[in-house]
Amino acid sequence: MSDENHFDVLIVGAGLSGIGAAYHLQTRCPTKRYAILESRPRLGGTWDLHRYPGIRSDSDMYTLGYSFRPWKSPKAIADGPSILAYIRETAEENGIDRHIRFGRRVERARWSSERALWTLDVRDLATDAVDTYTCRFLYACAGYYDMDKGHTPEWPDFARFEGRVVHPQHWPDDLDYAGKRVVVIGSGATAVTLVPAMAERAAHVTMLQRTPTYVFSLPAEDRIANWLRATVGPDVAYDVTRWKNVMVNMAFYNFCQRFPDQARRFLVGQAARHLGSREAAQDFAAPYKPWDQRLCAVPDADLFDAIKAGRASVVTDHIKRFTPTGLELESGRSLDADIVVTATGFNLKFLGGIAIEVDGETIEASKLMAYKGMMFSDLPNLAVAIGYTNSSWTLKCDLTCEYVCRILNHMDARGYDQCRPHNSDPSVREEPLLNFGAGYVKRALDRFPKQGSARPWRVYQNYLLDRLALRNQQLEDGVLRFSKGAPA
Repeated sequence: MSDENHFDVLIVGAGLSGIGAAYHLQTRCPTKRYAILESRPRLGGTWDLHRYPGIRSDSDMYTLGYSFRPWKSPKAIADGPSILAYIRETAEENGIDRHIRFGRRVERARWSSERALWTLDVRDLATDAVDTYTCRFLYACAGYYDMDKGHTPEWPDFARFEGRVVHPQHWPDDLDYAGKRVVVIGSGATAVTLVPAMAERAAHVTMLQRTPTYVFSLPAEDRIANWLRATVGPDVAYDVTRWKNVMVNMAFYNFCQRFPDQARRFLVGQAARHLGSREAAQDFAAPYKPWDQRLCAVPDADLFDAIKAGRASVVTDHIKRFTPTGLELESGRSLDADIVVTATGFNLKFLGGIAIEVDGETIEASKLMAYKGMMFSDLPNLAVAIGYTNSSWTLKCDLTCEYVCRILNHMDARGYDQCRPHNSDPSVREEPLLNFGAGYVKRALDRFPKQGSARPWRVYQNYLLDRLALRNQQLEDGVLRFSKGAPA
């Protein structure tokens, strides 16, 4: 290890969260030396990785955008290249790009209480050499998706299919789907994005789903935001629209939670109005309560329009087996396909797959409990950026960044070199970290930390509560414990 590989703070991941973390760090803790370790050759994270047709946000950019940098495009539901450009411009304008070390995958992090130091094994993907980095504080901003491999179920006779199979996470540049019959397996956010985009050129696109998903249409442009931008300028317009959308989104989420039957009728009714048929809307009448899984937003009803125009269709059925020319379904129906897109979800990885040791002991993620949704029980000097499941990811990540900076400044002011949450309340029960019914969440819950049944171990998925807790509550709350040297 050399001095050039020692930092006050190491940020893992140069996506939306990592660039935001770097901005907050260099703004609020300007004396801290930091670097960003990014395994990919470019910044942008998921917005650089995913290149499938039509890729876009399913959250409005006034809440998905950074609190410190207004979103100025007229489109509120933005396409992937525009979001990637926004992240890159943020990094370049603030000199953050000069702190990124690309092609560096963090494989192991070892904490020493005696030295108050993280030691990281970092693989240089260009040379395959493993370098050593050290830091006083580790900030994981790589999200929880496995960026290397998406989820694909095992289907009978899958290998018999003679057409092309692709997963959206690794979209091939040479895929020509013009005039082809396409079957998209899945009905989540990726599928409802792919179907109308591919339907513009394909002969026909079929979305094959096991169960319906709630899909609702939002205007691609926020007329109030655009009027405000022209009237009072981009900064004020952004702040006002951000709060407007936060409150509207929270109100609708709470409505869905308190009145699920009415919410279901509203969502299915909206689909029926766009499709012109109550019967057709049954393909969007999910069997679960709204927001038991994430709702899928489509801009300007593009999915419904493609279906109504006959360029796309929805089939609700189960796959029995694959055939050389397509799929045979449990109902006995067959779907012919030249291309099958497996939009069947993601795999999750805690801390991006980094192995963690504390004072020589290997840490099992499932034994940890989340503190304020951003730190973990008895895990020192480490935070993660994890966003909301029921709102824009960045809202929570911005608050987390501010809180991390508060911790760092507090430690400097009091002469501390370590902090770690510790639960000493036996009445706090363990609960799943994410109270969410999505398949990709259920598959990974046993490998992830837990949340607790009471504050500050409970993850509330509520921006207003988190804003109060992370901005205003005192740091030394009896749970987050600070020390100089190894704690007793």
